Amino acid sequence: MKYHIIINSVKTVESLKDAWSKEDYLALLEKFELESESHLSIKELEELLFLAISEYEPNEAAAIVLDYRLSEHLNENQIDQMSYDMLQDKISEEYPEISLHHELFNSNQLLYKAYNGTFPNAKATIIEFEISPSNPISKEIILKALDKTLAQGNVIKRLFGNQLAGKEAFDEAESIVWDLTATGKSSFIMTTSEYWMSRDEFKDAEFDVTVVEFEDEDNED
Repeated sequence: MKYHIIINSVKTVESLKDAWSKEDYLALLEKFELESESHLSIKELEELLFLAISEYEPNEAAAIVLDYRLSEHLNENQIDQMSYDMLQDKISEEYPEISLHHELFNSNQLLYKAYNGTFPNAKATIIEFEISPSNPISKEIILKALDKTLAQGNVIKRLFGNQLAGKEAFDEAESIVWDLTATGKSSFIMTTSEYWMSRDEFKDAEFDVTVVEFEDEDNED
């Protein structure tokens, strides 16, 4: 399938809008044993939470945040180990289970902001673009289309060359792209980790590309 792409902007950010809700802050304040009242604004709750977090050792705070956000995916021992690893490594980039990278990023950046450092500063990339034809569009299609404009050393190219070429299934696309939201008939905003795509890796602002979809021979009649 042939597509025409226009890249309108590529931004690097240190946190994602709406990553944490008012309900999240209230629940975390309870876990950090600090009472709060729900009438406070989300900004006031964030400031109160950071105050509560500062009373804990960084690894202890990390364990509480991870338990709140990822207890369905990580056991107690994994959370304990990760609470220490986060102080040294960008765990949201290095953890082998990439389906957890998005939530690990949000957790890491909450802690980074609360301690004004201490934790490594991970970053995300937000791409605003237009694509035509625009129906249907999936995360896999977008990654394959953007492959044409990304620098040769890009990590997706290195790790998923066969998937980008349509030779293998690209299930990982669902985890690499954290969010894909339509903002118009043919315009979209995509969010991912800077690890997967950095602002400096984009070469062309407008281009045509042919995307090859993977055909699973085992499912063919």
